[in-house]
Amino acid sequence: MTLREFIEPLAERLGESATVKTVYGEPVEAGGKTIIPVARVAYGLGGGSEVRKEKEDNEEEAGGGGGIRVNPIGVIEVTNERTRFIRIGLGPKIAAAVLTGVFAGYWIRKRREA
Repeated sequence: MTLREFIEPLAERLGESATVKTVYGEPVEAGGKTIIPVARVAYGLGGGSEVRKEKEDNEEEAGGGGGIRVNPIGVIEVTNERTRFIRIGLGPKIAAAVLTGVFAGYWIRKRREA
């Protein structure tokens, strides 16, 4: 099996999963609103091959793999009045930024006093 014969079907299968539904999930209607989940999708492929000259036919061997990563990032809220994107998961990032700022300020103050 050549590398191309191995990778092409794998890439094709991953490509088939790259649909609008993967990024934007099924809409949910509740309380006069339509909520559409939104995700970030990343794909990765890797592979390699080797030509073995042990035999007269120079047999090629190939191997590899692939993966997909999906992270929810927010929702789109649709009402009669407006449509807006609501990001989820910012709490830990904001807390980390605040703590970094506090420690940086403390460190800078200590250096100026020295």
